[in-house]
Amino acid sequence: MEIRPILSTLARHKTAAALIVLEIALTCGIICNALFMIGDRLSQIREPSGIAEKELVRVQITAIGNDPDAVARTRTDLAALRAIPGVKDATIVNQVPFWNSSWNSGVNVTPDQEQPTLNATMYMAEEHFMSTFGPTLIAGRGFNADEYLDYDQVQKAGEDSAVPSVIITRKMAEKLFPGVSPANVIGKPIYTGGKSPTRIVGVLDHFVRPSMQGGPSAREYSMVLPIRTHYNVGGNYVIRTEPGRRDEVLKAAIAVLRAQDNNRIILDKNSKSFEELRNEFYQAPRSMAWLLGAVCVGLLLITALGIVGLASFWVQQRTKQIGIRRALGASKGQILRYFQTENFLLAGIGIALGMLLAFALNQLLMSKYELPRLPLFYLPIGALTL
Repeated sequence: MEIRPILSTLARHKTAAALIVLEIALTCGIICNALFMIGDRLSQIREPSGIAEKELVRVQITAIGNDPDAVARTRTDLAALRAIPGVKDATIVNQVPFWNSSWNSGVNVTPDQEQPTLNATMYMAEEHFMSTFGPTLIAGRGFNADEYLDYDQVQKAGEDSAVPSVIITRKMAEKLFPGVSPANVIGKPIYTGGKSPTRIVGVLDHFVRPSMQGGPSAREYSMVLPIRTHYNVGGNYVIRTEPGRRDEVLKAAIAVLRAQDNNRIILDKNSKSFEELRNEFYQAPRSMAWLLGAVCVGLLLITALGIVGLASFWVQQRTKQIGIRRALGASKGQILRYFQTENFLLAGIGIALGMLLAFALNQLLMSKYELPRLPLFYLPIGALTL
């Protein structure tokens, strides 16, 4: 089909053509970035945690005042929890994943660094930590019996405390020692607040930190330290159950802990399965994804209606021209192709400008909100969607 008559017609309707091109460009730019942000939120929601989520429940407990028998009482609690029917194992830990607060520490690879290489979260583990949470060890080993320290002992020593060993995640290892395989990280020293080195003895495939501190790139900057805590340090009893028995075990665990001592408070609102903790933790990204999806649908609908309205207006304005062309022998298909080609030219120009706008908008979002760089494949996806 001859393009020149179409361009000549559009040149006589500059304002209307420019408006529809601008509308398409804006829609394309917004949709490309919205699709990228939706994908980013969905990847956060689906991220692997590295733990046996479907088998885990958490009971949070807090003391009324200072309990001098907290260590002995914790051991009694754990023995009682492990004896509940349907329980595979139980542990006490200072913090849990999918919770908007965390224990963190700067991590150095040399003792005299002025700025830490990264900031990592600290899970304090007793002997049943690994078997309860169920993370996958891809290099090295777990902790030996003689490596465990008591929390009060570490607190008393302060900066002079020397934690002999640590287990870190693959992501943390890659950040600390770029280009070094997990197996070759074993034995390397790191420094976590003091001048005494802590040796890496194991590397986990995945283990997420409790909060979103540091953004998505720092989600797996996690380390596990062989420090036995008691219930007055975070107060998190984590119980691994047999499949399908979480609710039953959770109720029994709360009853057991209440029977152990009435001078403590069980935080019922915080005592739930890890699936519930995860769903609540990702509620904001999930809502954002739905909102952005609705924005995309709304923009597409408005743009489509704009194109339809413009096409209908131009058809009505050129009714006589269409009649003359039909009288001269033009078929219905030729008339239809004329207007479709006209719309395609407008949409094509708008989409080309929109892809440039999408890239510019992404640069602005990167500078203002620390959004990652827009992958180029989102540009044709947005164009095809439009």
